[in-house]
Amino acid sequence: MAYIDFSRAFDSVSHTKLLPKQKSYGIGDILLEWVSDFLSECIHCTRVGNVLLSFVIFQVVCVVQGSCLSPLLFLIYINDITDIFNAQVSCKLYADDVKLYIEVKSTDHLYCFQDCLNSLHEWSLVWQLFVSSHKCCTIDIGRSTAVYDTWRCWYRVSWSV
Repeated sequence: MAYIDFSRAFDSVSHTKLLPKQKSYGIGDILLEWVSDFLSECIHCTRVGNVLLSFVIFQVVCVVQGSCLSPLLFLIYINDITDIFNAQVSCKLYADDVKLYIEVKSTDHLYCFQDCLNSLHEWSLVWQLFVSSHKCCTIDIGRSTAVYDTWRCWYRVSWSV
């Protein structure tokens, strides 16, 4: 099992890549325009004592953390990640975390798992979501086998951060 965490995930969502994904899910017309406006004209307000300071920030990357809409927009952004994995590898998504797991019965399963990790890395480069390697880990559940012990000697997950 591998636990993968994306570094600064909500801050890395590209608007130019998110909007076409929304359209592919059937979000269009007025709603798509509203979301586009929501993303492009963020108004931030800071309170200093009794004085409120407001300013507009124009951004092309990020979904605002703390808004009700941001987790949904982020899930739309990463939802197609499950399409890149082999059917033998299970994938679970929760916010900016990905969990991959496979039952290992032969070395072919190990190679398949490694291929999925490599595919995830390639996907993350295309979609500009970089893996936070220090927050990632692998967990082995079950008995040790000769197949696994052989694989373990050369297996390394290397991520570009």
